[in-house]
Amino acid sequence: MIYVIATTQVKPEGREAFIKGHKECIAETRKEKGCISYEGHTSIHDPNLYVVVERWETRDDLNAHGKAPHMKVWREYAAPYRASPTVIEIISDGKVEKF
Repeated sequence: MIYVIATTQVKPEGREAFIKGHKECIAETRKEKGCISYEGHTSIHDPNLYVVVERWETRDDLNAHGKAPHMKVWREYAAPYRASPTVIEIISDGKVEKF
C-alpha cells in the first residue's frame, strides 16, 4: 500500500475557493482504479494549511492518478490560491520520499 501526505499553504483570501474546488477533485479521484482513500483536511493549528491524505493500492495506481485529466484541471484551478508549492510525501515499503 502507498500512502501520500500532500500539504499546501493556501492564501487566506482563497481558502474557501480552494477547498470548494478540491471537493470536485476528491469525488473524481475516489473513482480511480487503486484509490483506497482520498481526503482533504484543514489543519487544526493553521486554517490556511490544507492537508490531503491518500492511500493507493500500488505505485502504478498513484502514478496514473497524477496523470488523470481531472488532476490537470485541479492543478490549474488551484494554482492562484496557493501561497507556496505543495509538499508531497510518498510513504511505502518503510521509506518516505519528499517532493
